[in-house]
Amino acid sequence: MRYLLIALAMLAGCSATEPQRVVEPRSFSGEAPRGDALLRRVMIEGHNAARARAGVPPLVWDAALAADAKSYARALAASGRFEHSRQPEREGRQGENLWTGTRGAYLYEEMMAHWVDEIRFYRPEPTPNFSTSGRWEDVAHYTQIIWRNSTAFGCAIASSPTDDYLVCRYTPPGNVVGQLAT
Repeated sequence: MRYLLIALAMLAGCSATEPQRVVEPRSFSGEAPRGDALLRRVMIEGHNAARARAGVPPLVWDAALAADAKSYARALAASGRFEHSRQPEREGRQGENLWTGTRGAYLYEEMMAHWVDEIRFYRPEPTPNFSTSGRWEDVAHYTQIIWRNSTAFGCAIASSPTDDYLVCRYTPPGNVVGQLAT
């Protein structure tokens, strides 16, 4: 009984409120510029610049992949979840990169840079041993971007009242176990 009273006293001192939400400072005033044409341009330039540095051919923009990405970005924004989509095991599988952050706080270039900056952990070894940190997750966005066998991609963004959700889809998918990215 004594332990129960101590536990209850400890719980009474705990706050029932959620942690305070962190909103990132902006490198610009107001909200980041948005729009489908701007997103497409920035994503094509960012992806293909990373691929050129890695010595692999450029990706082409695919409207159907962008539509799939838009559908899933909207689902994430509506639900507040942040998780990869369920994909078929074989035929129809797409690669997928996800990003989320405070609504309007990031430029598209900054979102792209978060993925490309994973190069700092990259080593040219077969999947999943391509990370110097020992955690494949630390480099998997970057490796999907530079995956030699991927030829097409499409991206889209959707927003909740508090967050932006960026989704990019790739075909053929990258990060195949036992294969090299480049």
